[in-house]
Amino acid sequence: METIMRTLEKMPVGHAVDLRTYKRNRSVVIARTGQDAFDVVESGFVEARHQATLATMRKLLKTLLKREFPRSTKIRFYDLGRTGADTRIARKKI
Repeated sequence: METIMRTLEKMPVGHAVDLRTYKRNRSVVIARTGQDAFDVVESGFVEARHQATLATMRKLLKTLLKREFPRSTKIRFYDLGRTGADTRIARKKI
């Protein structure tokens, strides 16, 4: 959680990160849309889109990670660079 929050604080506007389970079948994509605005797209057990600020991001991420990654001890963290939250990246299947 600390690594994710530290990365989100430093991330420039317009960039995104992708959090995936070790099996890569569920994901949470976080894109910075403004100085203190984030767009979060959840795809896995629940398909949802959330808007958050940096102050509310920790609570939202805690909820999403418990729901999407309930028993995962490893989470893959991808820096997507300059892209939106709707970007779907084809990852190799295990």
